[in-house]
Amino acid sequence: MRLFKEPTLREFIPACHLDKMSTREDAPADRGFLVAIIFFILGLGTLLPWNFFMTASMYFNNRLNTSEWSNGTVTTRKEYYFNNWMTLLSQLPLLVFTFLNSFLYQRISEKMRIAGSLVFILILFILTAVLVKIPMEEDRFFSVTMATIWFINSFGAVLQGSLFGLVGLLPQKYSAIFMSGQGLAGTFAALAMIFAIASEADSESAALGYFITPCAGTLLTLISYMLLPKLEFARFYLDPKSKSYELETSSQLLSTDAVEVTEKSRDASNGSVANGNPNKGDNDASEEEGVKQAFIMLPSENASTQKSSVLEVFKKIWVMAFCVTFVFVVTLSVFPAVTVDVKTVYRGKWERYFIPVCCFLMFNTIDWFGRSVTSVLRWPSKESRLFPALVVCRVIFIPLLMMCNVQERHYMPVLFSNDFMFAAVMMFFSMSSGYFVCLSMTYAPQ
Repeated sequence: MRLFKEPTLREFIPACHLDKMSTREDAPADRGFLVAIIFFILGLGTLLPWNFFMTASMYFNNRLNTSEWSNGTVTTRKEYYFNNWMTLLSQLPLLVFTFLNSFLYQRISEKMRIAGSLVFILILFILTAVLVKIPMEEDRFFSVTMATIWFINSFGAVLQGSLFGLVGLLPQKYSAIFMSGQGLAGTFAALAMIFAIASEADSESAALGYFITPCAGTLLTLISYMLLPKLEFARFYLDPKSKSYELETSSQLLSTDAVEVTEKSRDASNGSVANGNPNKGDNDASEEEGVKQAFIMLPSENASTQKSSVLEVFKKIWVMAFCVTFVFVVTLSVFPAVTVDVKTVYRGKWERYFIPVCCFLMFNTIDWFGRSVTSVLRWPSKESRLFPALVVCRVIFIPLLMMCNVQERHYMPVLFSNDFMFAAVMMFFSMSSGYFVCLSMTYAPQ
């Protein structure tokens, strides 16, 4: 006769893993979709630094590449290659601090990483806005701007990595909402630049208004994050008192190993009970207690194993990690360093709006649309070999965009001089970028 209920395998699967297999009936409702709205705003705030500096390339180039008359001809004093340096000094700290964030989370609290990063980003945006009104020699202005870009993207990387960890604790659709917010950040910056140009104000006033906009956006992001713990739905999933808060992602990725250990332990214990013990009697209670303790200790042992191995996690997600990396490699190899130098064939007022509209606004709007599509359509599947193959095929956009009307050029011919051809290539380029990045990020925690 069994004196205690035999544990089932389901009892040893971490609660966070069970949540993915069945609906959390005990979860409160996201009233008014406030948590979704907040994570949309947080997503928008993470990419404000990169997008506002990138979209303002015309302002920086005009201020740096000043011309002077020499022997009756106009010559540029010095070529700073702002777009190239900006891309390098934006993505390098993003790479370094995203890696470091894997270790910082153990030593610096989440609130400090997120709120602190937002505060420093706000300070650096205010500094950039102030510099608009301060006359400065070109070399010094270039050095200060590059330092600002480095530090603001370093804090942006810590912010982005921390928020990805945070949104990963919520139901899967919130990851898509968060990334849709990231996609809208570029559209927000492009519209701010277009309005600044359309205002017909002098270049200094237009630039000041442009850089005040991300200050307000970053402040709104900080306030939104501070409101998050006050919402019941957010507390349910994000409460740090729950142990699943730190282990959810790893428990999903490493649950296969945990289940194997559990099955082996269960089989061993069933065997000992079935075979019996010749020395029964007074020892029955102690045996039952010992078996119970064995089952009770198993989840904590699994938890410590799940905590330890970053390598095991990477083995589970390396395909999705490759897809995300390759998408960004292709995208950032030509955008904005190459696309910003494409020239329109039409002269006049349209010339001022061509790059803000056809390069920045079009890319960011369609990129955002591509990210948003993943909330209703996810194709190909995570297991499909077609998925990484399509990601690799995006490399064709590099020569296609280089063959547009990029000026100045010395070697490759211009095959697509028409504005509409450039817009068509940008449409497919941006759509595939947003869709595959968001799809990879959505599949990775599964």
